[in-house]
Amino acid sequence: MSDKQLHRIPLSRNLAAIIICGSSALLAPEVAAAADWPDGKPITIVVPFSPGGFTDLVARRFAQDLGNELKTTIVVQNKPGASGQIGTALVAREKPDGYNLLITATQHVIYPGLQPNLPYDPKKSFSNVAILAYAPNVLLVPAKSPISNAKEFTAYANKQPGGLAFGSSSVGGSAHMSGELYKMVAGANLRHIPYKGAAPAVTDLIGAQIPAAFLDATSAAAFIRSGDVKALAVTSKDRLPSLPDVPTVAESGYPSYESQAWIGLFGPAGMPTPIVQKLNQIAIDSAHTEANIKWLNDNNATPAKLSPAQVTGFVDAELDKWKAVIDQAHVTVQ
Repeated sequence: MSDKQLHRIPLSRNLAAIIICGSSALLAPEVAAAADWPDGKPITIVVPFSPGGFTDLVARRFAQDLGNELKTTIVVQNKPGASGQIGTALVAREKPDGYNLLITATQHVIYPGLQPNLPYDPKKSFSNVAILAYAPNVLLVPAKSPISNAKEFTAYANKQPGGLAFGSSSVGGSAHMSGELYKMVAGANLRHIPYKGAAPAVTDLIGAQIPAAFLDATSAAAFIRSGDVKALAVTSKDRLPSLPDVPTVAESGYPSYESQAWIGLFGPAGMPTPIVQKLNQIAIDSAHTEANIKWLNDNNATPAKLSPAQVTGFVDAELDKWKAVIDQAHVTVQ
């Protein structure tokens, strides 16, 4: 070994020690924050929608499990308005210390494509923690409709001179976007009829005032079971355990189709990694208890199991996907 090689050994070891010490110093605040958190302090979960909806119900069930696990008080605050933007912006401005969280739904990735000047950046303003539940939409027709599957639905729509009307609960909502994506993938001649909520849309569908609708499976569940409406297909990648006989749109002849509504847990950008990981694990454990799996299935929803990194990838892909659909379908919010 040469003299030069001998001199390199201690230098390399010293450099490695410096790198290790530096990394430890950078991680120390995060580790300390996670070790102390929540230290008996209350945690606030903001739901940017009105009380009583499915997102709110999921949030409150999770809050109970979170409080039991962390042995602290969890306060759920409803901050509705502007399709979820008010409550979402509120959390985006909070300190990233784990004491202010957001539970929101698919609008989180749809509205940025509809309103580009939001008071927050959906890709940069949040720590992506967990997906709490998947709750897909369903393609429905009146009970006495002669249409029995998605292929027949597309063929029938394409015979209508002005396009076949389909209802949804709002403009720019997950159900509406499921319909717009269906138009694109299936090549179906459809036109959207927006309602102010799922209830009036279901009422008109049952009465055959509209020939079809895309609605969230949770709102439609009781009417599907009672036979008041006919479910042609679910929009998710997999069939719902609660509707095993209803195929997916993908199974029905459109394999590239997937429209997944969901409910997710977020925090302000920059939350310490250990806190994000701890919240993620609690969320997964909560969603997969026997009681919560049954409750989700009873509401035509299913639990999720994504890591924080997977949630980030999922959210980013959803943002890009729905922006493309919105642009191609020329969807606007008045």
